Amino acid sequence: MTYDEDDDGGDELVPQLTLRIENDDKNGEYVKLRSEPQDSEPEGSLSEASTCSLWYWVKLVLFLAFLGFLAAAVIVWIGPFFMDKVIIPIINWERNTFSRPVLIVLIFVSVAFFPTLLLPTSPSMWMAGMKFGYGFGFLLIISAASIGVSLPFLIGSIFHHKIQGWLEKYPKKASFLRSAGGGNWFHQFRAVALIRVSPFPYILYNYCAVATNVKYGPYITGSLVGIIPEIFVAIYTGIFIQTLADASHEKHALSALQIILNVSGFCLTVAAAVFSTVYAKRRLKQLQEEDEVLLK
Repeated sequence: MTYDEDDDGGDELVPQLTLRIENDDKNGEYVKLRSEPQDSEPEGSLSEASTCSLWYWVKLVLFLAFLGFLAAAVIVWIGPFFMDKVIIPIINWERNTFSRPVLIVLIFVSVAFFPTLLLPTSPSMWMAGMKFGYGFGFLLIISAASIGVSLPFLIGSIFHHKIQGWLEKYPKKASFLRSAGGGNWFHQFRAVALIRVSPFPYILYNYCAVATNVKYGPYITGSLVGIIPEIFVAIYTGIFIQTLADASHEKHALSALQIILNVSGFCLTVAAAVFSTVYAKRRLKQLQEEDEVLLK
């Protein structure tokens, strides 16, 4: 169909006619006019779209089946092998080598200084959970983490301009981080805490925070509050590993109640971590939009 506009300004749809000259033995040459609808979609495109949709669901089912098989393989074969050959020897070596005071010092030093060297601290947090549980383990980790987030902040202040130049190469991430640099004390504290809960790399933000002009007071307070969920997840992971290691070492299976409690605790921990991350990302986006409105 063709679209035309008449003299009075109205709209009119006019059928498009195709002119064809054909030759017939009886009638001779003649002109044939035929209307060709253009609005109808070809049948081939419909069948192709349905095929693509079916293939998408087939790939999704195969992918989920592969993940299920992989999880089963890890639980049945890889998990026990890794527990017997790696985790239990490490635990036994740690028990026979380090006393309790020495282990406290090692965990404190690693959590306090590894972030400055861009090294992960999760294994040390797991060990704190395995040996000291939620109470003393949490106090040990949070006290060491106060040093772990402060040292990179102070070192980053020396390279303030270089870090700012690096952030300018990534404007989207920079605007995400600079939302913590404006406003009053509480605004900066809230933004830093949300960034700590969000998926942004923990170690990198220790150095990048100083380039966003955030003050040290809200930075250290927001950091310690923001990493509390991560600390509890790490402690729980350590306790869970210790439970599995003890069961494997003593060659006995977990009871039904222990399995239910461990699986429930694991699911709640994962759900809480996911909820905190999603909430933090949403709130950070709102703060970023508010800052953009104020700048305009």
